Amino acid sequence: MYHKSNTYAKIKEKHENYQQLKDVLILLRLVFFDTRKVYMKLIHTHKAPKAVGPYSQGVVVKGETLYVSGQIPFIPETMTLVSDDIKEQTKQCLNNILAIVHAAGYEKEHIVRCTVFMTDLSQFALMNEVYQTFFEDHKPARAAVEVRRLPKDVSIEIDAIAVK
Repeated sequence: MYHKSNTYAKIKEKHENYQQLKDVLILLRLVFFDTRKVYMKLIHTHKAPKAVGPYSQGVVVKGETLYVSGQIPFIPETMTLVSDDIKEQTKQCLNNILAIVHAAGYEKEHIVRCTVFMTDLSQFALMNEVYQTFFEDHKPARAAVEVRRLPKDVSIEIDAIAVK
């Protein structure tokens, strides 16, 4: 009888531990879902073109990493293309990125990576000239790819990641 009683006690203890674990998991789940809204801080500024779709200009995650959505060479006030010149388009994209970076409380030096999307990589050298002037001695990681088409039929789009 002692043996059965001891087994019963162990099963009961395991069950109680399981219930405690289950309660902790439920609590963690509630905390996670309650803090999800704080997990992503949406960034918006009138100094960059408004989003042309269902996305944010930028998102800060965990208070340290800023993801800047791809910026096209639109003038923020008019939402029109700056010009047909790839150098002016590149400069406008980078200025739009910088406006979002500043709106999030970051600086240009916090930018750690950019992706450049171009519809014609034969203009890469012209884009690169403006890019180099913009970043000066600061050299974030970068990828440049040619794509068939971009939103609003622009020639270039640039996104960025910044970290404090």
